[in-house]
Amino acid sequence: MSEQRQVAITNLSKTYHNQGCDVPALENICLSVMRHEILSVVGSSGCGKSTLLRIISGLDTEYTGMVTIEGKKVAGAGRDRGIVFQEPRLLPWLTVQKNIEFALQKGNREERERIIADHLALVGLTGFEKAYPGQLSGGMAQRVAIARALVNRPRILLLDEPFGALDALTRLKLQKEFFRIWEQERTTIVMVTHDIEEAVYLGDRVIVMSDRPGTIKKEFFIDLPKPRDRSNRVFLRLKGEIYREFHNDLG
Repeated sequence: MSEQRQVAITNLSKTYHNQGCDVPALENICLSVMRHEILSVVGSSGCGKSTLLRIISGLDTEYTGMVTIEGKKVAGAGRDRGIVFQEPRLLPWLTVQKNIEFALQKGNREERERIIADHLALVGLTGFEKAYPGQLSGGMAQRVAIARALVNRPRILLLDEPFGALDALTRLKLQKEFFRIWEQERTTIVMVTHDIEEAVYLGDRVIVMSDRPGTIKKEFFIDLPKPRDRSNRVFLRLKGEIYREFHNDLG
């Protein structure tokens, strides 16, 4: 992993204002993400994980502090960042090919078809170009969402519980496939998840956030070869340490 810092977050705080009530979501977040790193962020529901992703993506610009990408302040959404949500959010009236093309903003028809074909091959869906979302399994639909997020070659990919809605076996399979995709694309990734095992399996580093308002409680470096062996002694030790950190507020 390159030591070049790609995302820098300094003194980030976010408060939601709702009908006269102030609800703090994030408080004094200071965080860097290195180029080509996979950063996993874990925390309980409502701790501000998704809010953090929305701020990095530029979808939320109402906050205090500073967020920069490659030294430039984030002032709004941009195609240098792709995002994948828990649900694929495909347009049901469009084919797989058209769903991906919907996000593609460059090239003539021939070039666009080549780019789409390349990304369908990347996610293992060659041959499903003309299928509609309703004809796909949950795992296949999420692969389409990943292809759509990568089609403009973003420098940063933001994942918001990307495998959370899948059954256990499909989730494990997609996690392994995701490593293969990452090895080819080498995109910098920030992923939020409730699943500690997933965070350790995928992440180069795991950030544990506190309950609302979200702060960074602790970070763990995952120095294990990829793809990872979930039964490895070091893997299990790290998983246990993060679990204890994640739950120590529960008593």
